[in-house]
Amino acid sequence: MNPAADATASAAAQPFTHLDSAGQARMVDVTEKTPTVRSATAAGFVRCGQKVIAALRDGTAPKGDVLAVARIAGIQGAKKTADLLPLAHVIGVHGAVVDLIVGDHGVSVTATVRTADRTGVEMEALTAVSVAALAVVDMVKGLDKSVTIENVRLLAKTGGKSGDWHRATD
Repeated sequence: MNPAADATASAAAQPFTHLDSAGQARMVDVTEKTPTVRSATAAGFVRCGQKVIAALRDGTAPKGDVLAVARIAGIQGAKKTADLLPLAHVIGVHGAVVDLIVGDHGVSVTATVRTADRTGVEMEALTAVSVAALAVVDMVKGLDKSVTIENVRLLAKTGGKSGDWHRATD
């Protein structure tokens, strides 16, 4: 048995949900789905030099409170996901938590987004992390233009038809 080949064959037998019969992109109709509680957690990392780390730790970044601005930016990003991604559904973001932790090599960003809606919030969690990370870059670019955003990924999701999923290792 070859599990990878079986998964590929199964995926090939399934039609793409975001394409119509002519192969054109479409938004999936979730009107008939029952709203359920769903959540998703994503993470990423902003790699920074020691000058930036020092400014973050002692609160001397020239643009102000970097972590507070990034936290609010991430929450706003989660709420604006459908404006950024053409096939994402407009859903109620009923909860969003964005955590930023300054470490020895940069800032770890984690976001958890919750809803009680017809579709999941994976993209909202990923967008929250991405926008929070971008806000960090924007707030510190005057100190160091070489900061980078790395390893933005989904860590877990709960609820919905496909059930729960958790990244095996991180």
